[in-house]
Amino acid sequence: MGSRLPDLSLIAAPMVNQSDLPFRILTRAHGATLAYTQMLLPDRLLADQPYRESHQRGLGAPHDRPVVVQLAGNDPDTLVRAARTLLGYCDAVDLNLGCPQDAAREGHYGAYLLPQHDWPLAQNIVSALAHALPVPVSTKLRLCHPAPHTLALAHRLEAAGAAWLTLHARYPSARRRRHAAADLDQVRALKFGPERAGAGDGGGGGVRIPVVSNGNVRTWADVVANKAQTGADGIMVGEALLANPW
Repeated sequence: MGSRLPDLSLIAAPMVNQSDLPFRILTRAHGATLAYTQMLLPDRLLADQPYRESHQRGLGAPHDRPVVVQLAGNDPDTLVRAARTLLGYCDAVDLNLGCPQDAAREGHYGAYLLPQHDWPLAQNIVSALAHALPVPVSTKLRLCHPAPHTLALAHRLEAAGAAWLTLHARYPSARRRRHAAADLDQVRALKFGPERAGAGDGGGGGVRIPVVSNGNVRTWADVVANKAQTGADGIMVGEALLANPW
């Protein structure tokens, strides 16, 4: 298992068709301490050489470190083999448990592994990656139904070997991904437990690993307010960076 964590203070989120090398460099120039690749599919990394080479291109360059490779899938062995094709190019590997798109539903990955019957699978994937890779393994997820169950899943992911967790505190929705404000009390519940967060019952105390908050950030003032409300170890910013990376 990898143990050295990157600086989680200010993170550029993984965004499909956006988080490529030039964009990651741009966000670093304006203060991002860490950047993610876009979500990558393990089957294509293993079987599609042009796809693999296009996403390897630029990874590992000194001006693009530290960088997290994000993968999305549902087979532990396939994910491990895909991750190994990118070792040496990255500083951590992230499992996507938050993508709400139709393709994720059809492929049964991303946020469609959040229902409780799939928790053992999600836990097995994180465990397989954490034991097989020499870099830290993290997980980015959305809220479970009901929201307090998210903390219970977080404890399972922590036990499986996740080095940190990023919570986009909205429910998955393929059509209305941001139709309401993120529930930042749920991020605080991951960090401190529900009693201190006022986020409802269940799940016990907070996790012991770092927690990153994603959601409700469009300005620097939002970063400050989010961190104050959640107590998170870091803040991740997504689509707001596309319009204003500085």
